[in-house]
Amino acid sequence: MALDRLDLTDFRNHAALSVRPQGRFIILHGANGAGKTNILEAVSLLVPGRGLRRANLHEMARQGGAGGFAVAARLGEAALGTGIAADHPGRRIVHINGAAAAINDLAEWLSILWLTPAMDRLFMDGAGARRRFLDRLVLALEPGHAHNSSRYENALRQRNRMLSEGQGDAAWYDAVEAGMAQYAAAIVESRSRTVAQLSQRVAAMPPSPFARPLLALEQVETPDAETLAAGWKAGRGRDRAAGRTLTGPHRNDLLVRHDGHGQPAASCSTGEQKALLLSLILAHTALVAERRGAPPILLLDEVAAHLDPGRRAALFDRLYDTGSQVWMTGTEESLFDNAGSDALRLHISDSMLGDAGPMR
Repeated sequence: MALDRLDLTDFRNHAALSVRPQGRFIILHGANGAGKTNILEAVSLLVPGRGLRRANLHEMARQGGAGGFAVAARLGEAALGTGIAADHPGRRIVHINGAAAAINDLAEWLSILWLTPAMDRLFMDGAGARRRFLDRLVLALEPGHAHNSSRYENALRQRNRMLSEGQGDAAWYDAVEAGMAQYAAAIVESRSRTVAQLSQRVAAMPPSPFARPLLALEQVETPDAETLAAGWKAGRGRDRAAGRTLTGPHRNDLLVRHDGHGQPAASCSTGEQKALLLSLILAHTALVAERRGAPPILLLDEVAAHLDPGRRAALFDRLYDTGSQVWMTGTEESLFDNAGSDALRLHISDSMLGDAGPMR
C-alpha cells in the first residue's frame, strides 16, 4: 500500500498541490503554518472516517476558494478521490476508479494509520478517543468494520432519539435493538480479535528503546447478539430516564499498561506515553502487513521533535523495517538526518512545495 501520486485542489491552504512520492520515507519540512500537516490530513481522508483532525468538511475547503475541495491519489493502476462540492459542502463525495462509491469502500483499498501531537494525550483523555484509535487499528485489519460501525451508530442514534422523545412502541424498540445487536456483536468481536492479535505481536517485538504496552479491552457487555438485545430491552426504563443508551460497544475502552513497571498508561510520564504509542503503531503495522499482505501507510506528524538523536535513529530504523510508506513532518530538516538514503525531502513554504531530493 503506497501512493504513487497525490493531488490537492483547494484543500486547506493548498490551492493546487501535486506530490509524487518516491522512496520509503516522504519527509515534509518547513515552518509552522506552511501546510505540512494539511498534506497528511488529505492523505488520511483516503480511508473511512473524518481524517486525522476530525474536522468538519467545510473547514477543509480553502478560504478564498470556490467552496469545495478535492483530494485525488493513485496507487498502482487504482485511482481514489474524495472531496466536497461547493453547492453541497456537508456531503462527502468518493470516487474509486472514476465511479461513485461509498466512503466505507475506501477501506478495501488502503490502510492508513497516523500519530499526531494531539494524540500525545490519548491515555489521559476520555474513553471515546481511545475507542476511535482502536477502531482505526481494527479497520486497517478488517475493512468490514467500517460498515458494522456506521450501521450500529445509525441504529444507536435512532434508539437514542426514541428514548429522548419518550416513544413507547415496544415492537419498534424490538426491531431497532435487534439490528443494533447484530452490528454490536460484530464490533465487539472485531475489537477483541484485534486486541488479542496485537498483544501477541507486541509480545514478539524485539527489544527496543520504546516501551512495551500491555493491552486489554474493557468489556462492558457480552458480544452475544441475543444477550445484548435482551439487555437493552430490560434497560429501556433506565435508558429512557437518562435519555440515551447506557450500554453497548460505544462504551468500550482500550486499556493500556506499561510492561516494564505495570503502571496504567495514564500514570506514565509523557515520554513513556509517547513510546507506548509508537510501539503500538510499529506492532500494528507488522500485523497489518501479515494479515493483509502489505503494510499500511503511516502518517507521523512531528514524530521526531521530542526524541533524542539515539531514539530518532532507532525509530527510523524500525519504520524502515516495516516496509510502509511513511509520511513525516518536522520544522527542521536536520531532525531527519538519520532517515537514510531511501527518503524524499520536500520543503513546504507558504503552501508551496520544493523538492530537496533524496536524503544522503
